[in-house]
Amino acid sequence: MRSANPVLDRLDDTTRQHRLPTAAGAEAVTVDDVVVRTVGLLLLTGVTAAVAWVVLPQAGWVSAALAGTALAGVALVLVISLRGITHPAPIIGYALLQGVLLGVASRAFELVYPGIVAQAVVGTFGVFLGMALLYRARLVRATPRLARLVVGTLVGILAITLVNLVFRLFTGRQGVEVYSLTGEVGWLPYLFSGVAIVAGALSFILDFDQVERSVRAGLPRRYAWLCAFGILVGLIFLYWQILRLLSYLRR
Repeated sequence: MRSANPVLDRLDDTTRQHRLPTAAGAEAVTVDDVVVRTVGLLLLTGVTAAVAWVVLPQAGWVSAALAGTALAGVALVLVISLRGITHPAPIIGYALLQGVLLGVASRAFELVYPGIVAQAVVGTFGVFLGMALLYRARLVRATPRLARLVVGTLVGILAITLVNLVFRLFTGRQGVEVYSLTGEVGWLPYLFSGVAIVAGALSFILDFDQVERSVRAGLPRRYAWLCAFGILVGLIFLYWQILRLLSYLRR
């Protein structure tokens, strides 16, 4: 069974290649290791976002900077996930880049819709904690059927998002995702955001299972960075979807 998160999707192969012998005496990754690194990356992203919110002005060049930051973030996700990088430097670099993007873009949403950022943050962590509790209680299990459903949905979301962006650039019209902060929104963007939020929430179930199985398999401790990075990517994805949906509801 594969994870819906592309960062954690390769850990099964990594487990087979790097499983630690019981007698080797090397330190294996633990759940606490993953938690500590995840919290650290979240704090780093949050602090960077707060600094960007206060320091960076809402000027014309910010749009170009945001586009560059977003593209660099996507590139880092692909490189780290495809190569299974466990060194903290590029993972910390991703957290810093996303912090800048979150800070500036969230401030733009907040100027139009006061209070929306706090609502999106609470909603994101509320969903994450809710899924963690459901997984802990075994009320929702990471089955192969769930994995296929979530993976297929997320792949479809990414493909539709790319097509929608190209459509917006060439025609100037809105599609399933609305990029402007004002204006009317039809029913399709609501549906798309709702599906993305549900898929993002369910992907945490698969990620928790993947991390748990990797811990049981005895991966080296450095893989805690990769696990934490995967969860961070999922949280950021969920935050953007909730923020966009809240902006639709506030119009």
